[in-house]
Amino acid sequence: MDFRIHGLSATPFTQYYGLSRSALAAHNIIRYHCDQHPGFPDRIELRDALPGETLLLLNHVCQPAQTPYRASHAIFVREGATRTWDRINTIPPVMKNRIMSLRAFDSNGMMLDADIAEGETEIRKIINRFFNQELVNTIHAHNAKQGCFAACIERAD
Repeated sequence: MDFRIHGLSATPFTQYYGLSRSALAAHNIIRYHCDQHPGFPDRIELRDALPGETLLLLNHVCQPAQTPYRASHAIFVREGATRTWDRINTIPPVMKNRIMSLRAFDSNGMMLDADIAEGETEIRKIINRFFNQELVNTIHAHNAKQGCFAACIERAD
């Protein structure tokens, strides 16, 4: 079954690029300077930032549905990122190298299933298993250790 993984749109975040520390603080955002690779996963381009790049740590509502599963958490956005990762049947490297929590939701935002995966093969198996369930509408990928949202997975057909 074909699937599509996409990062977040840069549009809501570009207004913060280049702001001063105090201006960012007014929005509860902190600027980080990448000092290790991997370690700072950007949620727009779905890649780890390179040493020397800057990222913004901010709160993001990843599950906006008005259900008990409504959720938000801290994420990193690489400052200057503009091109959203959007590929069919391709697992981004930022997901291949981490233990991922995959959460299947129906069209009302209710969780139907969840599992943990490590590596591309396991991720693909779980995506296929979830999308073989007729009611699964979307899958949210989260970094299992920190719990932060990583990417959205949808049916590609």
